[in-house]
Amino acid sequence: MKIKDDNYMKWFRLIAFVVILISTLACLFPFLLIISASFTKNESIIRDGYHLIPTVFSLEGYKTVFRFPEQVLRAYGVTVFTTVIGTAVGMFLMTMAGYVLQRKDFKYRNFFSFMIYFTTLFGGGLVPWYILMTKYLKLTDKLEVLILPGLMTPFLIILMKNFIRSAVPDEVIESSKIDGANDFTIYSRIVLQLSMPGIATVGLFLALHYWNDWFTSSLFINDTSKYQLQYYLYNVINAMSFVAQMGSGTGVSLGSDMPTESTKMAMSIIVTGPILFLYPFVQRYFVKGLTIGAVKG
Repeated sequence: MKIKDDNYMKWFRLIAFVVILISTLACLFPFLLIISASFTKNESIIRDGYHLIPTVFSLEGYKTVFRFPEQVLRAYGVTVFTTVIGTAVGMFLMTMAGYVLQRKDFKYRNFFSFMIYFTTLFGGGLVPWYILMTKYLKLTDKLEVLILPGLMTPFLIILMKNFIRSAVPDEVIESSKIDGANDFTIYSRIVLQLSMPGIATVGLFLALHYWNDWFTSSLFINDTSKYQLQYYLYNVINAMSFVAQMGSGTGVSLGSDMPTESTKMAMSIIVTGPILFLYPFVQRYFVKGLTIGAVKG
């Protein structure tokens, strides 16, 4: 009987390994196509389509993106600055909010939790938000407008509250109070230490939000020196497409030599590449953090 069970386990592991391998390849395949296309000559992509190995190797896509390197580096700097500052300040505020909202001795925790949850269902709309930012807060063309809207994300606050509730037992907090620890000491030395999986998970979500944000720049930023990377590259590809369409519409070869397709793929690599290096640092916390957050609501 034991031998039979061992055979079942071997087959199960083999099937599980094959399924995971196929799923991994399915996830990697599009990304490999993008990498290959970014190093392929534009005419070859249009004529032959996408291949895993570049049919005609070319760096024209990257050369087009970095034709004005100082602008690309400036956009990178703005994006890195908003991502780092926004993630650090946002995590500080959201972990404090999550800690307070899960405290049973906080009388109004249910009221504030409901008000935060309510904003995930109903919002004031784009126009009131735009008027608030521009007319009353006067944040047009300021880097603060790229950071402030994402600092207190309702969904992440609720997620952080559930993380802390699951990871920090009430008995630990009670014993700390008996030993004379104040609330900030409990928060900084106990809650943050025990909630690292949740903090890493929520921090990754928040960092991805700031890194991929382009919509805020399109609304509130007119100064090109303060464009985020996503919005800067979005404008570059729009300008290239416009020139190519103007050339085809007038019958003139205006912009016909522009590597639009390979440039799009190169932009995808430039944008997604750096943020991919963040994941290995939080990988060990990520799976555990998702599991903890799913235990209690």
